[in-house]
Amino acid sequence: MNEQFNQYLTFFLNEDIFAINITSVKEVIEFNEITKVPNLPDYVQGVINLRGNVVPVWDLKEKFVLPKSEKTVDTCVIILEKQWNDENVIFGVLADSVREVIELDDGDIEPPPKLGNKISVKYSLGMGNIQNHYCTILNVDKILSESDMNNK
Repeated sequence: MNEQFNQYLTFFLNEDIFAINITSVKEVIEFNEITKVPNLPDYVQGVINLRGNVVPVWDLKEKFVLPKSEKTVDTCVIILEKQWNDENVIFGVLADSVREVIELDDGDIEPPPKLGNKISVKYSLGMGNIQNHYCTILNVDKILSESDMNNK
């Protein structure tokens, strides 16, 4: 019987570990200045220039209603790509720091708890077990919602 392994990029928001399937990650870049844009939702910090492309940047702490913290030398932007109506959509998410790429098999992923979870279960695919510590595996399709796309 073959077990299915998936790779995930793990990163910190405050002291909590989150993970995103590596297939959604285009790259990780150093945090630089973000250009503010009026009339965006609070969790959209603004835009960056990524090799001539305008890329919106989400603050997941704001979207998940987590405590804010200061930017540090380790703060970075994880560039993600998602299919939306036959179009590739690129956006960034702020991370306090990137941890590592891990492999999890299907048996290492448990459903998210219904109570006591710091973020809404609608953003989570489950909880990954990494050497008896858990990380929240994020659902990229839910982070970038239809309402986000319609606010363009």
